[in-house]
Amino acid sequence: MNPRELKPNVYWVGAVDWDRRLFDELIPLPNGTSYNSYLIKGSDKTALVDTVDPSKTYILIDRLNQLGVKKIDYVIINHAEQDHSGSLPDILKIYPEAKVITTSKCKTMLINLLEVSEDKIICVEDKETLSLGDKTLEFIHFPWVHWPETMITYLREDKILFSCDLFGAHLATSDLFVKDETKIYESAKRYYAEIMMPFRTIIQKNLEKVENIKIDIISPSHGPMHNKPTFIIDAYKHWIFDAPQNIVVIPYVSMHNSTRKMVEYFAESLIAKGVTVKQFNLADSDIGELAMSLVDAATVVIGVPTVLAGAHPLAVYATYLVKILRPKLKFVSLIGSYGWGGKTVEQLASIISGLEVKILDAVLCKGLPKKEDFDALDRLADSVLENHKGI
Repeated sequence: MNPRELKPNVYWVGAVDWDRRLFDELIPLPNGTSYNSYLIKGSDKTALVDTVDPSKTYILIDRLNQLGVKKIDYVIINHAEQDHSGSLPDILKIYPEAKVITTSKCKTMLINLLEVSEDKIICVEDKETLSLGDKTLEFIHFPWVHWPETMITYLREDKILFSCDLFGAHLATSDLFVKDETKIYESAKRYYAEIMMPFRTIIQKNLEKVENIKIDIISPSHGPMHNKPTFIIDAYKHWIFDAPQNIVVIPYVSMHNSTRKMVEYFAESLIAKGVTVKQFNLADSDIGELAMSLVDAATVVIGVPTVLAGAHPLAVYATYLVKILRPKLKFVSLIGSYGWGGKTVEQLASIISGLEVKILDAVLCKGLPKKEDFDALDRLADSVLENHKGI
C-alpha cells in the first residue's frame, strides 16, 4: 500500500498489520490492526505525527522514501506506547536533524522506554502551537486517555484532529476512510471497551476540549480515518454519558454442570421478564466480546463453581476484568454451586470492592440445583427487574 493523501500535503504513511491477533499479550485482535503515522509537509517545515510499531518500521521508512522525504524537522509523539513510538529511534537515525515534540511526561517515558537522547526532545504545553509555515499544529493535552502522558494534535488549516488512541479501532483495512459504519461501530466499541472505558470519566471532561474545534477529519492511531466526525463523536457520547440499559451480562464457568444449569435457568427467567441477556462461557469466550457487552449493561451476574474452597480462577479473572474496566454498571451478583463449603462470595466481593455498585443477594446451591434454588433464582431475576426500573 502506497502513502495515502488525506488533504494536500498531508499523508498517511502508517502500516496495516493484517495478521496480528493479540495486543499487549492480553487483548484479542480478531480483525488485525493498523499503526497510523502521518506526514505533514508545510511550506517551511515537515512534521511526522507518530511512528509505527517496531515490527513495521521498514514499511514506514519505505513510505517516506516513496514520498521523497529528505528531511523531517519534527516528530510529534502523542503517546509513548511502543505501537506509536517504537520506530522513533530508527527515524532519528535516518533524520538526525529532527526534534521530538511531546509532553513533559512523555519525554521521561521516551527516555526510559526507547533511550531517546534528552537533547532531542522539546516539551510543549497544553494548547501550544508550532508553525510549519503555511500549516499550524496545536497540541492539546489529553492525560489518561489512556496513559498519563497522552496528547492529541490539531492541524488548524486543514481541520484534521490526530486523536491518538481516542476514537480508534483495532481493524486492518485497505480503506483510508470509514466506509462501513456498522463494522467500524463494532470495532470502535470493542476498542473503547477494552482500552478507553476505564477512563470514561476523564474522557468526559477532556471531550470539552474539542467540542468547539472545527473538525473535517479525525485521524486516530488505529483504524480508518473519520471524514464524518460526528459519527464517532456521537458514539463516544452514547457509550460514556448515556445511562446503562436493561441488560444483564452473565459470564460463567461450570465444572460439573451445576452452575451451567443455574445460569441457563436464570437467563430464561430474565428473558421471560423482558430483560436482555448476554451470556458468556468463560472457558472459551473472547474477552473482547465480554468487555464490549459491559459498555451498556446495568447488571453483571457471575456464574461460579467453587474450587478448593474458593472461586474458580476463570470467574476470578472475569470479576477482576469487570473491576478494572469500570463500566457504567449499577448492580452485581453471583450464582453458583459448591460441594462442601468455601469463601467464594467473600473472595469475589473483595475483588469487586471499589466499584460504585449495589450488590444483590447471591444464590449458591450445594451440588445440583433443586427446586428451592430455582425459586431463589426467580427471586433474583425479580430483584434485577425491579432495580432496572430505577435506572
